[in-house]
Amino acid sequence: MKSYISGKRILVSGGNGFLGRHIVEKLKVRRCAEIFVPDVPEYDLRKLDSIRKAYDTARPDIIIHLAAKVGGIGLNKARPGELFYDNLIMGTQMMEEARLREAEKFVALGTICCYPKFTPVPFKEKDLWNGYPEETNAPYGLAKKMLLVQAQSYRAQYGFNAIFLMPVNLYGPGDNFDPGSSHVIPAIIKKCFDAIESGEKKIVIWGSGNPTREFLYVEDCAEAIVLATEKYNSPEPVNIGAGFEIKIRNLVGLIANMADFKGKIEWDKSRPDGQPRRHLDVTRAKKEFGFKAKVSFERGLKETVEWYKNYRKKGGVL
Repeated sequence: MKSYISGKRILVSGGNGFLGRHIVEKLKVRRCAEIFVPDVPEYDLRKLDSIRKAYDTARPDIIIHLAAKVGGIGLNKARPGELFYDNLIMGTQMMEEARLREAEKFVALGTICCYPKFTPVPFKEKDLWNGYPEETNAPYGLAKKMLLVQAQSYRAQYGFNAIFLMPVNLYGPGDNFDPGSSHVIPAIIKKCFDAIESGEKKIVIWGSGNPTREFLYVEDCAEAIVLATEKYNSPEPVNIGAGFEIKIRNLVGLIANMADFKGKIEWDKSRPDGQPRRHLDVTRAKKEFGFKAKVSFERGLKETVEWYKNYRKKGGVL
């Protein structure tokens, strides 16, 4: 498969992570000259010396910056300072060092958490600055949002080709099921199987169940990012999503049914709901680089539940 990135040297920060593994596989199909993944503990990308070492080793033409400290509402509430600092310092120094070395392109991954708390639905990129993010994830969201400011500033002053993509919450086989840092889908799946295994008659879910969320299958997201790396070279941010929303209450019901959990679902309304609604307008991604999600939510969710079920059977720890 011949494309702009064929024959290029590409550095993928976070390339051994949930999303990164899929991106690396797709880059291999495109026949890149070299794919370099700066992994911890050898490379701590919060430290400038580590970034320089990674760039010296890889000599990248293109950087895809995925590495991030990220988690669900619980982690956002417990460690907002870390989430702000670690994400801000990684992104800022990664992009600056890429500019200094005259890299051809920098692909920065933002987040749906960049959007204001009360954004008209579906979220359009033009509304990105019309308010403050939802409070529990604002430190993380704003740290990532500064990558957009940096990318646009560097393009204006230096002609540096940096783009900014904003994916919705991802899910799929191999997701993070650690209860201390997982997102909503793996957290609910784990709760269901834990309850089945222990004989519990109920599971407790944070919030009211009324907020909506949009989810994107991880392999679809990887394809979107690679397509943007190949074809998108403009300053405007781009939503990466599937273009739908589902109530958390309905999501829990779907997962419980797929996991064969027959007990009661109890809602802990003392816990925060997070942002009221999340649903992206995905027009720009389709127009600019031809991306449209392919995996239906029901199919992707079923594959994720089955993967985790088999993982536990094989002695998986989480």
